[in-house]
Amino acid sequence: MLLTLLLIPLFVVVYRRLLKRRQQAVVALGPLGVTQNSTGAKLRRRRHLPALFFLIGLTLLLFSLARPEMIMELPRVEGTVILAFDVSNSMAADDLEPTRMEAAKAAARAFVENQPGTVQIGVVAFSNGGLVVQPPTDDQTAVLATISRLTPQGATSLGQGIFSALNAIAGEAIALDLDLDSLEEGSPLPDIGYYPSAVVLLLTDGENTSNPDPFEVAQLAAAAGVRIYPVGIGSTEGSVLPLDGFNVLTRLDETTLQQIASTTNGVYYHAADEEGLQEIYQNVDLQLAISGEMMEVTAVFAGLSTLFFLIGAALSLLWFGRMPL
Repeated sequence: MLLTLLLIPLFVVVYRRLLKRRQQAVVALGPLGVTQNSTGAKLRRRRHLPALFFLIGLTLLLFSLARPEMIMELPRVEGTVILAFDVSNSMAADDLEPTRMEAAKAAARAFVENQPGTVQIGVVAFSNGGLVVQPPTDDQTAVLATISRLTPQGATSLGQGIFSALNAIAGEAIALDLDLDSLEEGSPLPDIGYYPSAVVLLLTDGENTSNPDPFEVAQLAAAAGVRIYPVGIGSTEGSVLPLDGFNVLTRLDETTLQQIASTTNGVYYHAADEEGLQEIYQNVDLQLAISGEMMEVTAVFAGLSTLFFLIGAALSLLWFGRMPL
């Protein structure tokens, strides 16, 4: 389509021939052939401006037929979000209808469906251990299917949940030179990389019953620039849950979750019901970045060509009372 630009010199030649014919007519008509505006003033070189604007507009229009592309710096929300689900037995409690697990899953689906394609979403399931059940992806269908398959079982290890989320963010198993449980207060933390655009949504009732210490793992996340947003599922009054022939009282541990949020510069939210969960997901602070993206700019050049056409037409009507030929 760029070959159509070869027509531009042809239009210039045609215009020059028309000028020559007009000059011959001026010679033949004498003073009557001099081009003037409505006030009687001679237009001189100004008479060529409308044709020049039309020529520029035509050039831009023909160039736009080639569908040009360019890198556009656009603001967009991007980053990685890990939905870390507590799938321990306590999540089967019904103090959040229909159960803690089902309410959390319903709100997580709403969160996923409202995210732009630039946000990578992963899913981690943890009880007494942690597992990356869905690596970060922009395939929302895969993420939703993973969420639907989660079922409660086992004990609770918040530390394993956070550590598994860090593995999902890093995209590989993080190898530590020492055991997190052996870390002494004030000792340097292992370097696992830096991920400032990553966020972990920790959906749990906060009842930690297994190692490692969640506060030590939270410090590891903070050193990596990962913010954790704990979402408290359940009530502080608790609920009695039948388990292996026993009635077990399970209640929300807000103190632990608040400390984890404070350590990682995140925010703790308490979900009192399903509607509250959905509001929490909408308020999660994702990163707004300016990044270059290759985009087709045909409309931009077509719009500019139209603008030049309109300017040329306006000048021609103003000075000659007609459209230029």
